[in-house]
Amino acid sequence: MQYRELGQGFRVSAIGLGCSGMSADYGVPDDVESIATIHRCIELGITMLDTSDAYAAGVNEELVGQAVKGKRDKYFIASKFGNIRGPGGQRGGVNGKPDYVPVACEASLKRLGIDVIDLYYIHRIDPNVPIEDTIGAMSRLVEQGKVRYLGLCEAGPKTIRRAHAVHPLTALETEYSLWTRDVEAEILPTLKELGIGLVPYSPLGRGFLSGAFSKRDDLIASDRRHAHPRFQEGNFEKNLSLLEPLKAAADKRGVTMAQVALAWVLARGPNIVPIPGTKRRTYLEQNAAAVDIVLSEAEVKALEQAFPPQAAAGLRYPEFQLKMMGI
Repeated sequence: MQYRELGQGFRVSAIGLGCSGMSADYGVPDDVESIATIHRCIELGITMLDTSDAYAAGVNEELVGQAVKGKRDKYFIASKFGNIRGPGGQRGGVNGKPDYVPVACEASLKRLGIDVIDLYYIHRIDPNVPIEDTIGAMSRLVEQGKVRYLGLCEAGPKTIRRAHAVHPLTALETEYSLWTRDVEAEILPTLKELGIGLVPYSPLGRGFLSGAFSKRDDLIASDRRHAHPRFQEGNFEKNLSLLEPLKAAADKRGVTMAQVALAWVLARGPNIVPIPGTKRRTYLEQNAAAVDIVLSEAEVKALEQAFPPQAAAGLRYPEFQLKMMGI
């Protein structure tokens, strides 16, 4: 495994593990295999686990806590707060109020069964609370030793600058992949200027870039991806047509499409640490091997021509959720 530095000298494995799909949204949960996958991280040298209090209403944090028990020193744990679900699981609420920050943190620490969260993000930016107030409250958690580093999730350049002025940020977590390249115009230059790392989630386009799906029926009825525009009828079929150059690049090297897609993300900068999600050891091992794939300039150029910005058919989230992002 290779290692990289996010902001403020936070050194982690070049690829982390996104844990959300172990408990919610994607497919059928399998706690036994999920815990085995987290344990396999140790042997592969993967150090960063990513979760949130929003994933299955805290169930995912509890699962991660169960997995790291007795092995806490082997992992860096990142979690998030502020993405509020309604009583029926409705999405769209955000809470970045200063008095809520320590309450959320204490609840996460308890579910995780740990004393300190290594990297703590606000999951979405609260448009009704100045980011300075939210980050100020988060910085007090650092002073109290309950959190080591701070980050934002899905924030725009102005918000990043304002937050960083209050307390140095270690990372921005946001969606970034071959078919979601929005961050390249303004966000990546801002992060580079300020010395903040990027943690791309969904670097495999929620699995689409792995070539795992040939038809919409490949997703079970309860799969969250049915609600995402890119997976809906019409868009899904158009997006399938994008994959041939990625498949060709993978076949030429004798690797998987997912590995090439991850290698492309890794090639975008030395302080970028993607967190592909999986609940299976097999896929974790394949993802870890992607760090050893060094794409040539010609390969990178060919992929970027095949996946220009805005190439994907459909928005990356339902419209009401996108309104909460990039603030």
